[in-house]
Amino acid sequence: MTETPEPGTHFGFETVPEHEKAGRVRGVFTSVAAKYDLMNDAMSLGIHRLWKDALLDWLAPRPGTRLLDVAGGTGDVAFRFLDRVKGEGHVTVLDMTEHMLVEGRARAEARAHGAAIDWVTGDAMALPFADATFDAYTISFGIRNVTRIEEALAEAFRVLKPGGRLLVLEFSRVPNDGLRRLYDLYSFNVIPPLGQALAGDRASYQYLVESIRRFPDQERFAAMIRAVGFDLVKYRNLSMGIAALHSAWKI
Repeated sequence: MTETPEPGTHFGFETVPEHEKAGRVRGVFTSVAAKYDLMNDAMSLGIHRLWKDALLDWLAPRPGTRLLDVAGGTGDVAFRFLDRVKGEGHVTVLDMTEHMLVEGRARAEARAHGAAIDWVTGDAMALPFADATFDAYTISFGIRNVTRIEEALAEAFRVLKPGGRLLVLEFSRVPNDGLRRLYDLYSFNVIPPLGQALAGDRASYQYLVESIRRFPDQERFAAMIRAVGFDLVKYRNLSMGIAALHSAWKI
């Protein structure tokens, strides 16, 4: 009897068996956890902070909102959310990498946010929560690292309450050819050496740059969100399409 070959998936520009990707991604983020926020500032010249502010602007959370922030290990979105609702809300931060959550917990204690945040180690493709638990689901720069994106989106739909909101912030495709070439030159020639200089890890940042290029463009990703049942799917380009913010509702 012939065995069915295991499906492959991408890890940056490399093709790997599906069962290997999660472990490799966990290895990347374990390696970069201690310097993750420093590297985000260095790579984006601090612009990632404006993008995350734009996510919260569009979410416009109200006091009492229960938020699930996936791949939110160091707490950037969680802290912004709690500031917006003046502490009158709750965040569950889920991340597959324990080292990222350790960094986030330490930051939360320094900010006195501890009681309003739960920190959970888990998989975006198999969320350890009941159906219809959360009012909102956010994921920032994490969906492209998921092995099967469609399964993560379906899980987001499942755990949201009716009327719940999905917001995805992710690197995307710059539509202008000339600007895209300049962005590629910067990404491949500056970011990996910067990772080596600041975090002592060139390979992890090479993967992060490559993973951006393998992620679906804005229209294809919007179609994937619709395919799992979400309605009112829209997106906004940020910084000329370097990143995009996708919004959808569970009606």
